[in-house]
Amino acid sequence: MARDTTDQTPVTSVADLTAYLAEGSKPEERFRIGTEHEKFAFFKADNSPVPYFGEASIQALLNGMAAKSGWEPIIDEGNIIGLAEQSGNGAISLEPGGQFELSGAPLENLHQTCKESNQHLAVLREVAEPLGIRFLGIGGSPKWTFDETPRMPKSRYGIMSRYMPKVGTQGLDMMYRTCTIQVNLDFSSEEDMRRKMQVSLKLQPLSTALFASSPFTDGKPNGLLSWRGDIWRDTDNQRAGLLPSAFRPDFGFADYVEWALDVPMYFVVRDGHYHDCTHITFRQFMGGALKGEVADWQPNMGDWTNHLSTLFPDVRLKRFLEMRGADGGPWRRICALPAFWVGLLYDREALDAAEALTRDWTFEEVSAMRNAVPAQALAAKFRTGTLYDVAREVISISRGGLKRRNRLNGDGIDESQFLAPLDEVLAKKATLAEDLLALYNGRWNGSVDPVFAEYQY
Repeated sequence: MARDTTDQTPVTSVADLTAYLAEGSKPEERFRIGTEHEKFAFFKADNSPVPYFGEASIQALLNGMAAKSGWEPIIDEGNIIGLAEQSGNGAISLEPGGQFELSGAPLENLHQTCKESNQHLAVLREVAEPLGIRFLGIGGSPKWTFDETPRMPKSRYGIMSRYMPKVGTQGLDMMYRTCTIQVNLDFSSEEDMRRKMQVSLKLQPLSTALFASSPFTDGKPNGLLSWRGDIWRDTDNQRAGLLPSAFRPDFGFADYVEWALDVPMYFVVRDGHYHDCTHITFRQFMGGALKGEVADWQPNMGDWTNHLSTLFPDVRLKRFLEMRGADGGPWRRICALPAFWVGLLYDREALDAAEALTRDWTFEEVSAMRNAVPAQALAAKFRTGTLYDVAREVISISRGGLKRRNRLNGDGIDESQFLAPLDEVLAKKATLAEDLLALYNGRWNGSVDPVFAEYQY
C-alpha cells in the first residue's frame, strides 16, 4: 500500500465495517486489473544494496521519478517514501528493505498491464542509470545478509519491525528480503467474492510453486525453491496464511470482518503521526481501548482501511481481492501472474471449471500443499499425483478463460500470450528457482553474483 488512508468517517458499528467491504461489489463491465510488483535496487558496480539517503540512493530515485513523472511525493516525517499519481490510480512505494514497488492503475486488460510495467521500468531506468543503480526481479534477496540490508524511514515499518519478532520467526525476512508480484481483482457480489476467494485461496500454493524464484540466501543455496513461500509459513500466523472460515460454504463479508476484528492492530495515524497499537485488536479499539492514549481515540474508516492493509492472508479481501502467493520475477512474469488469475477468475466458464476442480479440496489438504511447496514446488504431492499435474489442468483452464475474454491487442493477439512463461515451466518441468540453481552449480561456478547481471530489469 502506497499511502495510509485518512478517512475521518466515524465507525459506529461492526455493520459499518462489513458494509465497507460489500461496497466493493461492481458490475462485470467495471472489473479491472491492478498489478503490483517489487524489485531489489542494487549498485551495478558491485551488486551492493542501495541505501535510503545519499547522492545515489532510494531517496534520489524517488525524487528523480517525481521530476520525470509529475507524480505527487508522499512524505512521512519529512522523508519522501513514495509517489502517487494525481488521479489516485497508481503509486510507487517502498518496502522496508528498499524494495521498489509499482502499484499499478486499475486497467481493463492485460495488454495495458504489460505496457504499464514496461513504461514504468523504462522511466525508472532513465532515472537510475546515471546513479549506477539497476533492479533485480526475483523473489528473495540472494546475497545481502539481514544486517547489510538497508532500512527505509517509513513509520509503519518501525512499528512492524519491533513487533514481528514477538509473533513469528521470519517476519523480518519477509519485510526486508522478499519481493512479490501481486494482482488485485474485482467481484460483483458477496457470492462472487466467495467463489473467487475459495478458488484462489486453494490455488495460491500452486501460484507459489509456479512462480518460485527464491533459492538463495546470504550468497548460497538455501535448500528451498521458494524461500519467500517458506517465510510466510511463520511470519505472523494470527494475520497470515490460510483462512479456515473461507472454506465454509456460507463464507461472506461478515466472516472476514469478524476475523479481522480480533487481529492485533499495528498503528493508528493521527495528525500525520503513527501511534503503536500492537497491544490491542480492532475490536478493543472500537470498545474504547485507546481512550486516554491518543486524543482522537474513536475509530474512523481510515483506521479500518489501514488495518485491512496490515492483514496478510494468502488472499486478502479489501474492496477487491489480492492474490498474494507469488514470488517476484523477471519482466515477463509481471504480465504472467495477472494473466494466470484473470483467466481463472474473470471468465464465468473458467471460474466454474476451477471451482469444480477444487470444490472438495479440504483445508487440511491445502495447508499440507502450502507447507510442501517451498521446498518441492511443482513436485509436491497432491492426492494421487503432483502439483505439476494440477498446474497443467489449471493453466489450461486459465488459457481458455483468456481466449474467451477475447481482449485483443493491435495485432489481433489475445491475452493468453502472457501465459508463455508458465508454459515454459511446464515444458521444462522446472521452475525459475531450479533454473537458477542449475546456473549456480554450472556456468556461475558457485556464485550468486551473476544473477544480478542476468536477471536485472
